[in-house]
Amino acid sequence: MSIGPEANIEPNIERRPLRTLEAATCQTGICEGLVVNRSKHLIPAAMFLGILLSAAAQTEAQIDPSLQAKANTGDPAAEVALGEQYARAAAADHDNVQMAGDYQQALAWYRKAADQNDIPGEMHLAALYRDGGGKTVPRDIQQAATWYRRAADQGDPTAQGTLGVLYSLGQGVPHNDVDAYFWLDLAAGVKGPNQEKYAANRQMIGERITADELSDVKDRVAAWKAAHPRPETAQ
Repeated sequence: MSIGPEANIEPNIERRPLRTLEAATCQTGICEGLVVNRSKHLIPAAMFLGILLSAAAQTEAQIDPSLQAKANTGDPAAEVALGEQYARAAAADHDNVQMAGDYQQALAWYRKAADQNDIPGEMHLAALYRDGGGKTVPRDIQQAATWYRRAADQGDPTAQGTLGVLYSLGQGVPHNDVDAYFWLDLAAGVKGPNQEKYAANRQMIGERITADELSDVKDRVAAWKAAHPRPETAQ
């Protein structure tokens, strides 16, 4: 799942007729006969059940037990990594119930890290709210903006650039070109792959505010930088 500012803020399974059981003897609800499909090819029932159980276990097998144990100790990096595993599993799920459970797990683990003021946790949580996760985690741009703001306040340039765009569009936050300029200017001050994009957006926003507003916001930027020293290059 992308967590950068370029992501937009904005399969039906074909159900076939159930196969019939022929020449089967059922005991305690388990049939020991043969599953016959419409083409009359015979599959032993035990093998058929094994295939189903194997498919159902695929998502669980993707979760690293050692990573789970480390996340259970409250390690934020492990919590984010575990959330990523659940998110990848959810994206590959074909079962709606399994997908819902995996997205809920991803959300919960990202939130555990974010609640510790962990920037990757905040960014992953923001991205999940921004994009949504199936029907379980509906898109919520206000929640996304809240977590981007948390990471932006801590100096993350990607969060700052994204927040600037949200202010310029009025998505998840009130439309405010001055605040948009403020966050974009901070993001553009850090060398990184999106620095030129942030600078271009800042220039465009700068043309929409008055000279007095521009002077005031530059003072805000200078004060923020003085209070939050950070590397010039994005980590």
